[in-house]
Amino acid sequence: MTSKIVEWAEFLQRHARCIAIYKAARASETQSKVSSLRQGSFLRIIMPAKPAPIKKGVKVAKKEAPPSKPKPAPEAPPAEAPPAEAPPVEAPPAEAPPAVAPPAEAPPADAPPAEAPPAAEEAPVEAPPAEVPKDAPAAEAPPAEEIKAPTLPHPAEPASEPLELVVEDVNDVSVTIQWRPPATIGNAGLDGYTVECCKEGTGDWKAVNEELTISCRYVIKNQTTGDRVNIRVVAVNAGGRSPPATLPDAVLVREVVDRPKIRLPRFLRQRYVINVGEKVNLVIPFSGKPQPAVTWTKDGQPIDTKRVNIRNTDRDSIFFIRAAERADSGVYEMCVKVESFEDKSQLTLQIIELPGPPGSIKIVDTWGFNVALEWTEPKDNGNTTITGYTVQKADKKTGDWFTVLEHYHRLNATISDLIMGNTYSFRVFSENKCGISNDATVTKNFATIQKTGIDYKPPDYKEHNFSEAPKFTTNMPDRCTTVGYTTKLLCSVRGFPKPKIQWMKNQMIIGDDPKFRQLNNQGICSLEIRKPGNFDGGVYACKAINEYGEAVVSCKLEVKQPEQQDHSLLKRNFEDTVC
Repeated sequence: MTSKIVEWAEFLQRHARCIAIYKAARASETQSKVSSLRQGSFLRIIMPAKPAPIKKGVKVAKKEAPPSKPKPAPEAPPAEAPPAEAPPVEAPPAEAPPAVAPPAEAPPADAPPAEAPPAAEEAPVEAPPAEVPKDAPAAEAPPAEEIKAPTLPHPAEPASEPLELVVEDVNDVSVTIQWRPPATIGNAGLDGYTVECCKEGTGDWKAVNEELTISCRYVIKNQTTGDRVNIRVVAVNAGGRSPPATLPDAVLVREVVDRPKIRLPRFLRQRYVINVGEKVNLVIPFSGKPQPAVTWTKDGQPIDTKRVNIRNTDRDSIFFIRAAERADSGVYEMCVKVESFEDKSQLTLQIIELPGPPGSIKIVDTWGFNVALEWTEPKDNGNTTITGYTVQKADKKTGDWFTVLEHYHRLNATISDLIMGNTYSFRVFSENKCGISNDATVTKNFATIQKTGIDYKPPDYKEHNFSEAPKFTTNMPDRCTTVGYTTKLLCSVRGFPKPKIQWMKNQMIIGDDPKFRQLNNQGICSLEIRKPGNFDGGVYACKAINEYGEAVVSCKLEVKQPEQQDHSLLKRNFEDTVC
């Protein structure tokens, strides 16, 4: 359609030039030259052959102007051809102007096609010969050879074919192509490109884009998965369509296979260690096209979905354990597969807990202020390696434990700086990445640090005998207390060896009655009566006994009711005071 419009415009330009030249020649040339123009010889020189649509337009223009014979000019010289020889197609009688029409009214030769006069205006061209004077010299007419045809514009040329047509991307519903502009565009420029495609095996090429595209990249949409299509691109300009650039092979509409790849995080490329009971939540990304199929195995076997929850998306896989157990430890393998391509990656998961105590511990030797110990590794290491041991000692007198060695790596140790004369026991804890074991292994035997040095020789004089029968140094006075108020009875006693203390109420041993609290600290004896009642009154006695004798001290305790005042009397006194 564009090429036809251009050809029609060129035809109108040529037609306008011909009319202008014809009018100028009729005004200055002889009748013979005018008749030659009428016969169309000059038009044949100027105008090339036109296609059928253009010729049809010319015929239509001629049909619009009915033929008519112009009036004969009486003053025409006999040498001139009679006006009857004019072709009837160029002079319609209805629109013929007067014979004195000056030639100056002819349109210029370079008039645009839109302003070109219609074919009916050719009739007034025959009038100018009637006004030519008889005595006009022939030298005033320009020679015929000086009239030259106007220079015609170069015809528009189509561009060459687009270059480097390739497929950029293919999926299940579209094909993306790209190309480079033609090497030769031509003098008419480039209007755009048309993308055409057809199914393989058919020649039914159809344009994909409704309008020309100026981009060198185009997405062919709405394709059917599994079809094989041929694709070509044509460059279009005023000269027409270029030779098509066609893909050498048909394109299969499907998703292009992108090799699957697992992108294992860096911290998972080594052993992943967590404690028992903790949550495991790992996100492992991957890539592949179309979407890969993801499978998991543990130690070569399918994983237990009751323990491990796997959730897959189009770009990652989530590995989740709500509360880890030692049984969840192992080597997990992730596999992503696209058609015949696959990628695998392994994840080593280790669940640890506190270790058990060492197997056994024994005292190997004792010398001076030192004790040598040995022990064995624990039977349960907590599913990880033992990182060390903690050794503690305890004096038999106090029973308090003190740490001697921490983070000790060997299975034997020498404990030094012990106190002479003391007897010690030892225990050992195991330690791993999770922490120190809850229990420890204790030595069955005790190690006694013997006293060494000068032997003691008793003196020749008689030693003082500190033995003494119990004796109370203070008496207990009688007490009076109120119901509900805690009362404490005190006394002091001395004796050697340390006497045994017994409290009695009305000559009955109190014993472990929870209502009473008995204390004996450095000879100070106390009996605490908690919130005494009416029945807690009586005679209380404290008895001290050792191998050399006994002593008793007693007192009387009276328990009274709290005083109750007459509230009516108090109220009356208060009112009297206020008034």
